[in-house]
Amino acid sequence: MEMQQKEGLVQQNLVGTLRSNHTFGTFAHAIDKAGLTASLNGSDQYTLFAPTDDAFSALPAGTLDRLLEPSNKDELTALVNYHLVTGRKTTADVGKWKSARTVQGQGAPVTVADGQLSIGGAHVVRPDIMARNGVIHGIDKVNIPESKPH
Repeated sequence: MEMQQKEGLVQQNLVGTLRSNHTFGTFAHAIDKAGLTASLNGSDQYTLFAPTDDAFSALPAGTLDRLLEPSNKDELTALVNYHLVTGRKTTADVGKWKSARTVQGQGAPVTVADGQLSIGGAHVVRPDIMARNGVIHGIDKVNIPESKPH
């Protein structure tokens, strides 16, 4: 597979870009545990709203450990997919939306106030990190999808 050149640097896929960024290690680990690494390393284009490590640290105590348990893989997969939109979208694109249709299925509200883009209540703090197969926008909060009634 041919790699795109960008200013002499080889652009990595989404997961590789997350890992090399040192701000998104927890989210990269969650993607691995959810079994989504292969699909996010493929050729399909995605926009990833990636919670920073600080965002995961702000979750209630024990939440992350519980999500990472193998018995909670479905819930973790839903959470990761709630941060994912198909297609390659910059903040300029996303800022025109009222809601983002997530891979998980639920819409996440999009707002722009005082030049600050937010999705699902999380502020975009690291916009437009380009990867070979998409764009990453670092966000300051982990968005939790509504749990569906059984």
